[in-house]
Amino acid sequence: MKNHSLALSVALVSALTLGGCGLVPGAGSDTRTVRIWLMKDSVTDDFLKRFTAAYTEDNPSVKLEFTFQEWTGIGKKVTAALEDDEAPDIIEVGNTQVAQYAESDGLWDLTLESVRDLGNEDWLPGLAEPGSINGSQYGIPWYAANRVVIYNKDLFTGAGIKQPPKTRAQWLEYSERLNGNGVQGIYLSGQDWYSLAGFIWDEGGELAVDKGGWEGALDTPAALRGMEFYKQLQSHGEGPKGGDEETPPQAEVFAKGNVAQMIAVPSAATVIEKANPELKGKLGFFPVPGKTAARPGTVFTGGSDLIVPENARERTAAVEVVKALAGERWQTDLARTMNYVPNKTTLAGVIRGEESTAAMAAGAAHGKATPNSPQWGTVEADNPIKPYMTAVLQGKEPRREARAASARITAALLPR
Repeated sequence: MKNHSLALSVALVSALTLGGCGLVPGAGSDTRTVRIWLMKDSVTDDFLKRFTAAYTEDNPSVKLEFTFQEWTGIGKKVTAALEDDEAPDIIEVGNTQVAQYAESDGLWDLTLESVRDLGNEDWLPGLAEPGSINGSQYGIPWYAANRVVIYNKDLFTGAGIKQPPKTRAQWLEYSERLNGNGVQGIYLSGQDWYSLAGFIWDEGGELAVDKGGWEGALDTPAALRGMEFYKQLQSHGEGPKGGDEETPPQAEVFAKGNVAQMIAVPSAATVIEKANPELKGKLGFFPVPGKTAARPGTVFTGGSDLIVPENARERTAAVEVVKALAGERWQTDLARTMNYVPNKTTLAGVIRGEESTAAMAAGAAHGKATPNSPQWGTVEADNPIKPYMTAVLQGKEPRREARAASARITAALLPR
């Protein structure tokens, strides 16, 4: 994930990457070095110190060597590494990137470990499904983060709303009630396609479907119903129909104090409070509501999986490290340290005391990821979903616009 600003100290990086630093007591010629690529800011230095100390104490013949990578340009770097005899032994990747790396036939199949050792039946679907290609598990879920609704408690109270909405119908009702007299009921930009995806999934639709070849699916009745709900919700505020969440940055708009709600990852609250300290302690969080009160709405689940290259030098030792990082002890530690959602629905209780993370976990239990095509990145690079949304919000005929956008998605998903 890119939205954490905790810096990893240079001292820690040096301590973990230089040989002979005393991390492995009694290490000799039989020491196996497991080389691990993590993404910058995925973990704190304290978490990594705790994990390294505990793991190497339990496994004195193993040394852990960490290298931290930038998200920018990581796709090409990982692809090149998978073709190299000097590939790292473990790589952290975005959950939606596994398919493109698996296409290279350079990943080790971790299906046995996922079933036998890691309790895959309890994994968050939005992390597990993108890591599974043609029935084989190549990506092991590590952590998740997803969107929730951030709301201004004072504005809710002023409108006579005592509890957050539990259903879509209530959400529309409350948003309409909140909207007016200088207050925006909800700030929802016209091109927040991740939120639209959730509404489409709730209706039983998809962004694209694999029919022996991937095809765009925005023009199905279910997907069109999702877009209609988005249009209704978006009308209860002044979000720009032709912009996304960053044009302008929605957290900055919310910080002005006259916006009742917005859909974002919980870390946006920190940005809001920094821009307007008077809102500190006045922000609340609830899961994106579903069609019924029985379960929250479906949301896009972002996060990271761990992969093991097939040509890793220390593959056996690497698999054991992955099992530790994905196991209950270190999932609990990671979730509490980083305010992440742990990789299993059964671990949601470890973050129950945090309102924002608990709201995120409730949504993640029903999360999904983008279509599991190796070419999905091509769709996002010139995203046809965004102008489709704008066109519908500006009054153009939804089915015609959806057909055109779906055709562009189909073309982008053709095998390269």
